[in-house]
Amino acid sequence: MISAEVTIQTQFYDLDPMKIVWHGNYVRYLEQARAALLAGIGYGYREMEASGFAWPIVDLSIKYVRPLKLAQKFVVRATLTEYENRICVTYLVRDAESGQTLTKARTVQLAVSIETGEMAFQSPLELIACVRSHL
Repeated sequence: MISAEVTIQTQFYDLDPMKIVWHGNYVRYLEQARAALLAGIGYGYREMEASGFAWPIVDLSIKYVRPLKLAQKFVVRATLTEYENRICVTYLVRDAESGQTLTKARTVQLAVSIETGEMAFQSPLELIACVRSHL
């Protein structure tokens, strides 16, 4: 399948009182990798909107393996695993130096018509064409 990676370094404002990255910040990191993945196939947020669909996340799961700490560089790899009826992306977060797995995650997004607010049961042809041109 199609993947994209982003390298990120944790910042002081990402930390919780225990001096590790607060769990809610991981969603932001996943978003950065997912945005890179979708932009890489030519179906970023502007293209989504132009196709007439919003793509809300309807399911999110995260498995925290090891904590992120201050100034740690890490890589988030997003891989598109489904696209014909929904967008499913799996994520692997690894330490940039050691390659050690830190977090695993998965998101599911469904196409919703911007005009009517109704869920589509198939992905828009624009997304399917973008994905197939990169396979």
